[in-house]
Amino acid sequence: MDYGFDVVQQMMMPLSVLSQAINKNVIVELKGKREYRGVLDGYDPHMNLVLKNAEEIVNGQSTRKNGLMIVRGDNVIYISP
Repeated sequence: MDYGFDVVQQMMMPLSVLSQAINKNVIVELKGKREYRGVLDGYDPHMNLVLKNAEEIVNGQSTRKNGLMIVRGDNVIYISP
């Protein structure tokens, strides 16, 4: 099946999307229905993340704030820039 050059050109690699999200607010959902919001400070090829000014979100409400949080990539369900 030929999707054409335009479709391939518009597709982005996940790490390049993360690269564009550096120093921007992101929402990260983890296994176990945990959700965190913070500023993406860094990441690695395993999608381990460093979040600044992170806060845990439960039922849409901030429940706990952390100055700096490291998230193991194995636990990440999705990252929303």
